[in-house]
Amino acid sequence: MSIRQAGPAIVLVNANVLTLNADQPRASTIVVDSARVAWVGEHHRVSPTIIAAAKVIDCGGQTIVPGFIDAHCHVLAYAASLVSVDCSPNAAPGIQDMVDAIRERAGRTQAGEWIRATGYSEFQLPEKRHPTRWDLDRAAPNHPVRLNHRSGHACVLNSVALERVGITGATEEPPGGTIARDLDSAEPNGLLLELDAWLDKRIAPLSGVELSEGVAQASRNFVSQGVTSVMDATPSNSFDRWNTLRRFRSIGAFSPHLSVMPAYARVKEFESAGLSFGSDDGISALGHVKIMLTRTGGRLYPQSDDLQSAIEVAHSRGFPVAIHAVEADAVTAAAQALEGNHVRGLRDRIEHASECPPDVLNAVVRSRPVVVSQPSFLRDNGAQYLSEFGPDAKWLYRFKSLIDSGIVLAASSDAPVGAPNPLEAMHASVRRQATSGEEIGIGERLTAMEALVMHTRSAAHATCRDDEVGTIAPGKRADLAVLSHDLTSIPTEHLSDVRVTMTIGSGEILWRE
Repeated sequence: MSIRQAGPAIVLVNANVLTLNADQPRASTIVVDSARVAWVGEHHRVSPTIIAAAKVIDCGGQTIVPGFIDAHCHVLAYAASLVSVDCSPNAAPGIQDMVDAIRERAGRTQAGEWIRATGYSEFQLPEKRHPTRWDLDRAAPNHPVRLNHRSGHACVLNSVALERVGITGATEEPPGGTIARDLDSAEPNGLLLELDAWLDKRIAPLSGVELSEGVAQASRNFVSQGVTSVMDATPSNSFDRWNTLRRFRSIGAFSPHLSVMPAYARVKEFESAGLSFGSDDGISALGHVKIMLTRTGGRLYPQSDDLQSAIEVAHSRGFPVAIHAVEADAVTAAAQALEGNHVRGLRDRIEHASECPPDVLNAVVRSRPVVVSQPSFLRDNGAQYLSEFGPDAKWLYRFKSLIDSGIVLAASSDAPVGAPNPLEAMHASVRRQATSGEEIGIGERLTAMEALVMHTRSAAHATCRDDEVGTIAPGKRADLAVLSHDLTSIPTEHLSDVRVTMTIGSGEILWRE
């Protein structure tokens, strides 16, 4: 159930409050007034006058923590995934299942209109390969089809779609992207790598009705999991995209507080509108400049000099940067570029930092960025990691090593790549197990408290909103998640039993079990 309850004041009593504030780590009562935390302490010290005038919520001994912050997600892509054909492993275990699901959607879609599908993983398919244009042609020969990989870094188009976007056998690779080709004919086989931004300029967006439906569902999913703030890290974020997100926030269709990363190539658009880093009108805030550092065709893009230049330009305009870096060489290159371009007061970030063998970890520690990671990937992709990396899988997602080295490590979902469920991600951080039960680098396991901090205080630091959120203290925004259990004091094997029972954002009840 999704509700909104506004009032002059709320008093939450009979609670186990984990403030994550060193000055007052625990309490039993929170007084909220005018969207802010007004007081935190013990119930017997609250004035009866305040109690009489407020809406009192008896938490029944449940635990209250700061509202969760998703420090890296893709709101519109997540919304689109919720109204697309579900081709995830559970919904479509094999390529024929995908074909059947897309064919069913085509049967109720006007010929010539786009069909979007999402969530496939070639590793989890029995065929152990990507679908091709010809597979999708069997499903929808009269519709353009775009099937997104679960990672968000690849997709497959059918023949009609390839024709629509202008890809033929003679098409050259766009910078930073790859057009996969049939080994015999050299014709594009439909698989495209790192070309999302290029495609977005050539494919019609969702209809207004579809987008509204997807955004509303995305909002419900976030708040039902205790998420009260998100940062959109889409690498193609333009001023128009910013305005789209703001519109949904302004009309109440998207509840979590929103920060948006501008694409490096689009920063001038924001500056022309009078916006700078940290601009916040209460509807959305402007965050880090997003830079993609990817390995395609056997080399990194952008190359070192261009990466250095991009960082320098962003810094000169007052923006910290957030660099997407997954592979070991990309993480090293990002760390080295940041080390040589450090600007006091700017919190630069590395997104993912997935592969971190010792030399790479040392480079990250020297450069001192904030690292934003995705714990749920260990669960969702663990079997693939173990298959691809073998014993070296222990160097993936070095949570404990990064924290122990003094790096601020924040968590995120990367939705739609992962589900925006912080409690499941915390469980993954603590257990470090694939869905198959196999363990991945158990030396990097976190305590439940460390995992909680990643989703709250550290995520607030990563998004540069720690003056507003991330801990529970007087004057901070009243963003709170009420949990069924204290995840920091129950046995590890029971962490999966913890659930969100209420979400409060700016003093309003956004969701209640």
